[in-house]
Amino acid sequence: MSGRIEDYGIIGDLETAALVGRDGSIDWLCLPRFDSPACFAALLGGPEHGRWRIAPAAGGSSTSRRYVGESLVLESTWRTPEGELTVTDLMPPRDESPDLVRIVEARGDRVPVEMDLRLRFDYGRVLPWVTTGTVVTAVAGPEAVTLRTPVTTTFSDGVLRARFDAVPGEPVPFVLNQRPSHRPPSEPTGASESLASTLDFWRTWSARSSYDGPWDDAVRRSLLTLKALTYEPTGGILAAATTSMPEEIGGVRNWDYRFSWLRDATFTLQALVATGYVREAQHWRDWLLRAAAGDPADLQIMYALDGWRRIPEQTLDWLPGYEGSAPVRIGNGAYDQHQLDVWGEVLDSLHLGREAGIAPTEDGWDLQRALLDYLEGHWTDLDNGLWEIRGEPRAFVHSRVLAWAGVDRAVRAVTEHGLDGPVDRWRALRETIRADVLAHGYDAGRNTFTQFYGSRGVDAALLLLPRVGFLPWDDPRIVGTVETVQRELGVDGLLRRYDTSADGRVDGLPGEEGAFLICTFWLVEALAGIGRRDDAVRLFERLLSLRNDLGLLAEEYDPHAGRQLGNVPQAFSHVGLVNAALTLGPSGTPGAAGTTSRDDDAEDDAEDDGRSGR
Repeated sequence: MSGRIEDYGIIGDLETAALVGRDGSIDWLCLPRFDSPACFAALLGGPEHGRWRIAPAAGGSSTSRRYVGESLVLESTWRTPEGELTVTDLMPPRDESPDLVRIVEARGDRVPVEMDLRLRFDYGRVLPWVTTGTVVTAVAGPEAVTLRTPVTTTFSDGVLRARFDAVPGEPVPFVLNQRPSHRPPSEPTGASESLASTLDFWRTWSARSSYDGPWDDAVRRSLLTLKALTYEPTGGILAAATTSMPEEIGGVRNWDYRFSWLRDATFTLQALVATGYVREAQHWRDWLLRAAAGDPADLQIMYALDGWRRIPEQTLDWLPGYEGSAPVRIGNGAYDQHQLDVWGEVLDSLHLGREAGIAPTEDGWDLQRALLDYLEGHWTDLDNGLWEIRGEPRAFVHSRVLAWAGVDRAVRAVTEHGLDGPVDRWRALRETIRADVLAHGYDAGRNTFTQFYGSRGVDAALLLLPRVGFLPWDDPRIVGTVETVQRELGVDGLLRRYDTSADGRVDGLPGEEGAFLICTFWLVEALAGIGRRDDAVRLFERLLSLRNDLGLLAEEYDPHAGRQLGNVPQAFSHVGLVNAALTLGPSGTPGAAGTTSRDDDAEDDAEDDGRSGR
């Protein structure tokens, strides 16, 4: 049985990642890419679906574990009657093919060790043909995996086993390499050399951080996690390293997050630019431009890591799911949904790049003009919204506000950056959208914006309205919305994204879900924005306490069961942590990580409406 979600640490090489449990078992690894089929899929089933465990022969969970400094090199340590055993796990930044390195060391006295390696290709479905010798080779169709180790191994019943004594002063290496089966094995780098080069890579990268504020360790670990979720060849950042980790244990809300969502772009760029990682921000911006290129009507909410558009969804019926949470899905059927906010988010992201000094391109502005032309003719369309509902499309308030934001950024591109465009027409369109939202998306009787036009429910995404500059933080309507969202969506101090049972179960799905961590980080910023800084700091520190011992967060948290839920590690959660820390820092201001409208006409309109209380 797999461990709790918070039992896992991540190692990776910027093209894929493995999840390592407290028991020394690697229960999740896709090769050669994040979105390739898994060769270790025990996370979504059992050992028979693929895993690699190295631990003391006596078994048990590690008594302590840590990342070595500011790196992605993981050390797990067991204290046994014979002495201490440490397993060091790492994936060196890739040369030609992926390597997974495990180094076993004893301290004190000899420690009996057991290794159990079960390779299963295609998400646990395919048992490869294994040959043993000085090099162990597993082959099935196009895939081949080799294992090199000085330890004697035996193979039977689909399991490669070894039992040996770890001796102090004599590290025992294991190097697993994946390649296409038609290519001969490459000569691997030694384990000790891989360890040294990997530590050097991460230390050099971490040293580039410019963050200097409170909660430094938490921020730096979150930045390392975001880097670990970056697909280096293209600059795309995936939402999480896993698929189908449940939002409700035993439920059906299980999705594949191994793709890049366009709406994550603004938040990610804010976090990277504000902490000194402009190179990564530019790489991400360039990925965004390539992915969004083409007919603006065909803009998708997400893409594969290389920008591929088709991500059809299917279920893997041979996998029982994490703790019985079925179905297990690969691909994501939401890729072809219409989500209006994405046009605004792309325009906002590219504007942020301009503000950060990332060199613009002529093609980039032409693309933005085309996106604006589409937005101008379609901002009234019903859509599936930020949360990718699988129910009836609606006029979501957040979607309309992001349409406003996209047009606002176009106005500012002309007035502040000297780009060419019909600024008077865009100003008029911006005001039309704004007036429509204020007339139909605001409930004056309850003093709150609503989830969608005609709804009585609220949505955590409403906390983003002042963050994008739609209204100032001190506007009474914003204060009322923040307080209503906290009151109606709060659960044990944390925040759900919306009420899954409200307005006729708007998301079209059965079951419930946990508190969304990114939404609760948004609440931190919102509380600071409306002047409740002490409450914001307390909530932020509560969120930090929910991280696992390695500083990692999944997508959600179940406050009743006291455990993490959803795909892991979740980029959005760690982006939320960084941006909230920036807002609460000594030089931060409410929403400082976000963008606000500085166009004089927009500011005057917001101020007038704030006085009138409309």
